[in-house]
Amino acid sequence: MFHEHLLIVLSLLFAVFMLTMLGQKLKISYPIFLVLAGLGISFIPGIPQIEIKPEMIFLLFLPPLLYEAAWYTSWNDFWKWRRPIGMLAFGLVFLTSIIIAYVSTAMIPGFTLAFGFLLGGIISPPDAVAASSVLKNIKIPQRLTTILEGESLINDASSLIVFRFALVAVMSGQFSLPQAVGQFFIVSILGIVIGLVIAHIMYLVHRFLPTTPSIDTALTLMSPYFMYMAAEEFHFSGVMAVVSGGLFLSYRSHEIFSTGNARLQTINVWATVGFVLNGLVFILIGLELPVVIRNMGADAMADGIKYGLVISLIAIVIRILYVFPIAYVPKWLGRNERADRRNPTWKGPVIIG
Repeated sequence: MFHEHLLIVLSLLFAVFMLTMLGQKLKISYPIFLVLAGLGISFIPGIPQIEIKPEMIFLLFLPPLLYEAAWYTSWNDFWKWRRPIGMLAFGLVFLTSIIIAYVSTAMIPGFTLAFGFLLGGIISPPDAVAASSVLKNIKIPQRLTTILEGESLINDASSLIVFRFALVAVMSGQFSLPQAVGQFFIVSILGIVIGLVIAHIMYLVHRFLPTTPSIDTALTLMSPYFMYMAAEEFHFSGVMAVVSGGLFLSYRSHEIFSTGNARLQTINVWATVGFVLNGLVFILIGLELPVVIRNMGADAMADGIKYGLVISLIAIVIRILYVFPIAYVPKWLGRNERADRRNPTWKGPVIIG
């Protein structure tokens, strides 16, 4: 059994590498290409059906991917554009979740409001890797890239918290919006505190103990798991813990890595780990679709496609309509944002939307 699982993992990794190179040759964004390729592979006769446990994705994939994104985020740029990032990462996620909840409840027979919020929490955040991959070959102002990457870094936290409370409501049959809002702040703030505490401990280890480049690199690989699992153990936000801890250690990276070898080795290792994990996630999405179809049943396919298209269109329209007031209402704009006149103001919102 172990040999079979190992062979599947190695085969998937090899497929990710080959498909990524093919996507680059065809100039297709690799996340899109991997999802479509995984879907095509899943229908090949004899291919084993792969069913992923959500707990495994949350525990194995989520902490390092969030940590990598936080590590490569400039704290100064993040803080400079905190207003639009916050309005997108929190305001847009919550607005989308609420609208999707009520629309899906009205549209889908037997769908409760708790199920609607569960669905809204799942689909409200855009994917960070797909956005970065699509934009890397497009020349856009750095501030737009910073805003999109900052949003992608935080919106997973807000959406997962919505998801968590909606899941509790589904299981318990009770949902209180004021209570959920209060719990949101508690879970988020205490998750940040735990992340910063562990980040300070790791900082002291890196800074004052006689580490080597290999030990420094290994410690950075362990850090996101410590942050995530510690926060989740106390039922706080593991996502916010990883993001806050990663931003802190990134800001202090010039003190942590005293030699160029340590910095270079860590950057190269993380580039490889991030690429492998992202590639596996995207190809697994495609490979798991037959399992989803089987669990839905053939009769529900037509309704599933119809509801999926309608709700996806609504989510897209909400985002496009939301970004323009954020860009043009003066009270949401800081001095730096008003002073930046390098591009016509309508282009930024269009790209972000």
